[in-house]
Amino acid sequence: MEEKITGKAHRILFFNTLAFMICFSAWMLNGTLVSFLVDNHVFEWSPVQIGWLLGLPVLTGSIFRLPVGLLTDRFGGRYIFSLLMLISAVPMFLLSFANSYILFLLCSFGFGLTGASFAVGVAYTSVWYPAKWQGTALGIFGFGTTGAALTTLITPSVLQFLTDHGKNIEAWRTLPIIYAAILLLMAIIFYLFTENKKPALSGKKLIQLLEPLKNVRVWRFGLYYFLVFGCFVAFSQWLVPYYLNVYYMPFVKAGMIASLFSFPAGIVRTLGGWLSDKFGPRKVLLSVFVSSVLLGLLLVFPKMELFSPGEGIISKTIGTVTSISDSLIKIDKKEYSLTPLKTNTELDNDAFIVLPQKNVWQVPAVKVGDEVKKNQLIAKGITKINFQANVNIFVFFVLLLGITWGLGMGAVYKFIPMYFPNTVGVVGGTVGVLGGLGGFFGPILFGYLLEFTGLWTSSWVFIFLLSLVCLVWMQITINKINRRNGN
Repeated sequence: MEEKITGKAHRILFFNTLAFMICFSAWMLNGTLVSFLVDNHVFEWSPVQIGWLLGLPVLTGSIFRLPVGLLTDRFGGRYIFSLLMLISAVPMFLLSFANSYILFLLCSFGFGLTGASFAVGVAYTSVWYPAKWQGTALGIFGFGTTGAALTTLITPSVLQFLTDHGKNIEAWRTLPIIYAAILLLMAIIFYLFTENKKPALSGKKLIQLLEPLKNVRVWRFGLYYFLVFGCFVAFSQWLVPYYLNVYYMPFVKAGMIASLFSFPAGIVRTLGGWLSDKFGPRKVLLSVFVSSVLLGLLLVFPKMELFSPGEGIISKTIGTVTSISDSLIKIDKKEYSLTPLKTNTELDNDAFIVLPQKNVWQVPAVKVGDEVKKNQLIAKGITKINFQANVNIFVFFVLLLGITWGLGMGAVYKFIPMYFPNTVGVVGGTVGVLGGLGGFFGPILFGYLLEFTGLWTSSWVFIFLLSLVCLVWMQITINKINRRNGN
C-alpha cells in the first residue's frame, strides 16, 4: 500500500525549512560583519586573520554535522533542532561583547554550530515523507540555503541603519543581539509547533549507527557533495575577489554579480529533488557532472594576451638595404611589402568579443646599409592572440554552474534515504561534513593555486578535474550495477 503524505508532514517541512534558513543566515554572518568592521577600522585585522574569521564558522558547522545527525537519529529532530538553535544563540549574543580577535574567533566558532542544522533538517524531514517524495521534500528543505543570500543583501543596510552610517560605530554590537534573539525565538516556535519522530531502529547502539560509514558508497556521496555544495560555498566567497582582480569591477558591483551565482542554487535545489523523484538521482547527477566538466573546461581559459613568432620575410637575392619604412623594405631594386600593425579597436576591452582575436604584423630585422645574403631573414613576423574572456559570457557560465550545482545538491541527498533509510542522520551528517569541508578548504586551496600558477583561472582547473573524477567514478559504478543486473 502506498504511504500517504499528511498535512502534519508539510507543517514539519515548513518549520524545518524556516529554521534552516535562519540558521544558514546566521552561519554566514561574518562574511558581511567582519568586512564592515575592518572597512570602518573598528578592528585592524590582517587578511589571514580575516580569512580565519570567515572560515571558522564554516568549519564548525561542517565537523559537527556528523554528531548532530547521529543525535537526530537517536533522539528525534524536534529536540535536537530546538537545542541547537538555543546553544548557538549564546555565542552569537556574546559576540556583541567581543573586543579582541581571540574572543571574536571563539564566538565565531560557537555560532558556527548553526551550520550543522542541515544534518538535523535532512534526517527530520526524511522520517516524515515516503521514499517516493523524499527527493522533493529534501529539495524544498534545501531552499533554506537562500539564508546566505538574505544575509548578504540585508545585513549591510541594517549595519548602516544601526550605526547611523558610521556616526555611532559601536552600535554594530546590536546586530549579533538581533541574530541571537531571532535564533532564540525560532527555537521556541520550532519546539511548540513541531512533533518529534524518530526513524525505525533509533534505539541502536552507537557502534551500530556508525556501521554504514564502512560502506564506500557513503564516501562517494561525500565526494559528490564536496563538489556540488562545498565548491558552491567556496565560490560564493571567492567570486568577489575574482571579479575585483580579473575584471576590475567596483566592490559593490562585484558583490551584486557574485550573488547571482549563489541565490538561484537554493531555488533550483528543490527542482533537483523533484527531478530525482521523477527520473532517479543517478540520471540527474550524471547530467550535473557532465555539465560541470564542460562548464569547468570553458572557464579554464584565462583572460590573456599571447605573443608568438609569426611569418617573417626572407630575402630572395643578395643586395644592400637601401630603404626601410613601416610598410616596405627595399634591397637594391627589389621591394618587400610588410604587414603593418593593425590599430583598429576590435581588440578594445570595451568591445563585446567572444572568440580569441588574432593580430599579425612584421617588423624589420635589418638596417639601412646592411649587406643581405640570399635566404636571410629581413623582417620578423609577430602574432598576437588576445582572449578577452568576456565578462558577460563569464558571468553567464558561472550562473549556469551555480544552477547545475544546485540541482546536484538536491540529487545527492535523494540517494541517502534510498540506501540508508534508518541512518539518514549519520550518513547525511557525514556527507554534509565532507561537503562543508569543501567550503572551508576551497578558498584556501584556490589561494595556493593562484600563488603557484599566477592564474586566477587555476581554480577552474581544479573544478574541471574534480568534476571529471566524480563523473568517471559514477560511470564506473553504473557499469558495475549494469553488469550485476545482467544488462
